Amino acid sequence: MHDSGARHPADDSLPTVTESDPVAFVAGATGYTGREVVAALRERGVRTVAHVRPDSARLAEFRDRFTALGAELDTTAWEPDALVETFRRLHPTHVFALLGTTRSRARHEGMSAQQAYARVDYGLTKWLVDAALAIGGTQRFVYLSAAGVNERSKNGYIAARARTEQCLRGSGLPYTIARPSFITGPDRDDERPLERIGGVVVDGMLAVAGALGADKLRDRYRSTTAAILARGLVRVAFEPAWSNRIADSEDLR
Repeated sequence: MHDSGARHPADDSLPTVTESDPVAFVAGATGYTGREVVAALRERGVRTVAHVRPDSARLAEFRDRFTALGAELDTTAWEPDALVETFRRLHPTHVFALLGTTRSRARHEGMSAQQAYARVDYGLTKWLVDAALAIGGTQRFVYLSAAGVNERSKNGYIAARARTEQCLRGSGLPYTIARPSFITGPDRDDERPLERIGGVVVDGMLAVAGALGADKLRDRYRSTTAAILARGLVRVAFEPAWSNRIADSEDLR
């Protein structure tokens, strides 16, 4: 989970760019999907700035990993003013918000899951939205949401995602909201057994549904891997036709 902590300056080693230079800022770059998004962006030759918490215990590891891909590392603190300062310096043309937390991480930091979802899933993404607006609000903002988002949901995770979607749609930023189903795979290094089991069970049920003719239902809700999802996210992010639209799982394959 992300935490602002003490103020840290932005990484001054990153060169300032002009608004005409294409650059992608990836928040949540150290996550399962985020790492693949950085790789997919670099495969397309996009200048990519990968954000890593300044207090991350794996900072050196990710610096080496992203540098090897040709990406740049940013360690701006999770503070509104610091983010605005960084956005003004970098002028990102695309902002990828791939943030999230887990119940286990929330317990580790002494918070309830509801508090964590409000603070990270909604709160940090809102700061990114505000930073983008502060420098003109012309960036394509790509938000990784989830399948089944419903504003009336009692589920804390889904409710936080719905609140974030509502904030983004009302911001005036050109956006693309992605709603994939289960994101899983054997290369995942965080323990999410329920998600893995859920993906297997749901995929099995959807395979039966597809055999019975429910192809759209199968394609919308079957699980995906981070690599497949990342390529889809990058593709729709750079397609004008996907501005101000929601991309479901089948759209991201």
